[in-house]
Amino acid sequence: MANSTSGDSSLDRLARILGAFDADMPAMPVGVLAARAKIPLATAYRLVDQLVGRDFLRKDPAGKLRLGLGLWELANRSSAALDLREAAMPFMEDIQAVVGQHTQLAVLRDDEVLFIERLSGRDSVVNQARIAGRLPVHRTSAGVVLLAFSPAHVQEAYLRRHPDAALPGETGAAGFRKVLALVRAQGFAAFDGLVDEQTTGINVPVLGRGRVAIAALGVVVARNEVQRHAILPVLMTGARGIARAMGESPG
Repeated sequence: MANSTSGDSSLDRLARILGAFDADMPAMPVGVLAARAKIPLATAYRLVDQLVGRDFLRKDPAGKLRLGLGLWELANRSSAALDLREAAMPFMEDIQAVVGQHTQLAVLRDDEVLFIERLSGRDSVVNQARIAGRLPVHRTSAGVVLLAFSPAHVQEAYLRRHPDAALPGETGAAGFRKVLALVRAQGFAAFDGLVDEQTTGINVPVLGRGRVAIAALGVVVARNEVQRHAILPVLMTGARGIARAMGESPG
């Protein structure tokens, strides 16, 4: 129910407050939070006090607000992402032990790639993906493989919403469709320098019913050290194992 002069509900304002925190701004004073959430300062103070009281927000020693452990507790009690992560972890550990670089698991959410787990070695290459962080679909091999193994109407809807999305060597919606078709045919997506110039991302789909991707399993390795013929079988074996652990049957 709307209960403000702007017409938004208390839930809307609480969601904007919690959504104002990200990797670039993990802590901020209440004034900045109010501005980012587009909420009057007096209202922000009142809602922040309630959220701090429930440990959804906390104040650090400098007086800045951060997300609290209460949110973490709620998220870890029961969630589809947690189930997927637990099913994937043994296979990810095996892959990371073989490859020695970043091994990560991602899902498609709201036209973006949401990374739900990442394992890294001490000497792993640079990687912009962060756990609980997001990147644009067309900027990652994980996103491309997730979209390629999505239903056709999902692909077309994405292209309508992102007409300027482009992939290396191709332009326009026709070029994007061509890449998606190739990725689906070969069963993996691999791109050099798509996110970082010196790295290569390689991802395979974790397939569920109807051969639709429920997740992407991949690695990020140094561009000049890529051995796809050795990495792909390991990834594909891991993806099949995760699907079985989740009780999925691609058919």
